[in-house]
Amino acid sequence: MAKRTKEDALETRERILDAAVEVFDRRGVSRPSLTEIAELAGVTRGAVYGHFQNKADLFSALADRIQLPDESLCQGSHQSCDPLGELRNRCLFMYREVMSNEQWQRIFAIILLRCEWVPENGEIHQRCSEGHAEGTERLRTLIQGAVTVGQLPADLDVEVAVPVVHAGIIGLLQEWLMRPEAFNIAEVGARHVEAMLEMLKNSAHLRKIPTAETSELAATTTGAE
Repeated sequence: MAKRTKEDALETRERILDAAVEVFDRRGVSRPSLTEIAELAGVTRGAVYGHFQNKADLFSALADRIQLPDESLCQGSHQSCDPLGELRNRCLFMYREVMSNEQWQRIFAIILLRCEWVPENGEIHQRCSEGHAEGTERLRTLIQGAVTVGQLPADLDVEVAVPVVHAGIIGLLQEWLMRPEAFNIAEVGARHVEAMLEMLKNSAHLRKIPTAETSELAATTTGAE
């Protein structure tokens, strides 16, 4: 009986999340109430609160449905590490999944296009900011790892490269979500990834700018020669 009760509770929770996807995708995040979500899920408002503290908690659980493959950066021998391969595979997985998985499409659309920046969404914006920070840190780990193992130039300015790449990934997702009929994101995404990696390897604008002290030393050395 206890097992059945637990299964029923899980089923109810998933039904509420499914209803939230439908409501948020159709009406945005700020306007709908939990009552509207409860009615679509076929449960009481109290049942919603039995699983989620508030709308922000529900939104957070919704965002958690999008799971990228775990990173497995090598520990130990650098020769076996492939941070750029990790970055490529994660991006390709995301583009393919959002192309083929309707729920991923709708959740990404909710997060990137339907989450209005209004005061009452403060806690939800905080959750979005935390997710953004986590994604940025994962990306920084991969790019810095690629520098460490020699896949990227030693003088790559990682702190500049990270937001440039992150903005490119999010921008392509937003562009496709706004016009999914315009192009195949799995195919364009594959080329986009290779273009980003090429940029990281070759762009002079992503190199560290020498400090005044470094420039002075270089000038002195050149003059001495």
